[in-house]
Amino acid sequence: MKILCWNTDNAVWKHWNQVISRGVSLVRVDTLEEVRQILRAKPSEFEYCFFYLDKEFFAKHVEDVASVCGELPQQKVVVFPSQHSQSAALRLFSVGVNGQCAPYIGKEQLTLVLSVIESGEIWGGKAFIQQLIQQSALPVAQPNSALDELSERELSVAQCVSKGLSNKQIALELNITERTVKAHLTSIFKKTQTKDRLALALLVKPQSVVH
Repeated sequence: MKILCWNTDNAVWKHWNQVISRGVSLVRVDTLEEVRQILRAKPSEFEYCFFYLDKEFFAKHVEDVASVCGELPQQKVVVFPSQHSQSAALRLFSVGVNGQCAPYIGKEQLTLVLSVIESGEIWGGKAFIQQLIQQSALPVAQPNSALDELSERELSVAQCVSKGLSNKQIALELNITERTVKAHLTSIFKKTQTKDRLALALLVKPQSVVH
């Protein structure tokens, strides 16, 4: 597997090379234009793009990444911001970024991140996802016909997802197997036309608001 990396920080670049799994090749570029040129010429060569968001040009880099996602929507993108920003994270996830990680992420954590993204979900860290769900919940519950298509069990699974529970936790909560949870999620995503857990949680959350 090859990963195209836009990284202008030598220390972070060195760290990435130390934590990346064996058999994965990192290719470094220094400019956004190089990223565009390479991906346009060889769109299927790189399975992922890693973008380090430098603190000095943070806001500009966020918009640069957003533009790449807009031009190449099929490309899997993971960002490594040098500072915490809720608004930047929301902006990046809204344009299709697949994951957000700390620049000095550990080896096991990075492997997990890529595994989660490969399964079709996004990675933003549990705390961030839960906070985003809570902040995005509508103040007034409104009917949603998409949820009406779900069976009683599927609705229970969807509600667990909206609470930020993992597949394993959902299985324990509902006394079913993880395999059954995955099967329910596949059906739920199709019926609600959502692509991942975050989109599903944002759809379900307003229905759970207590008045």
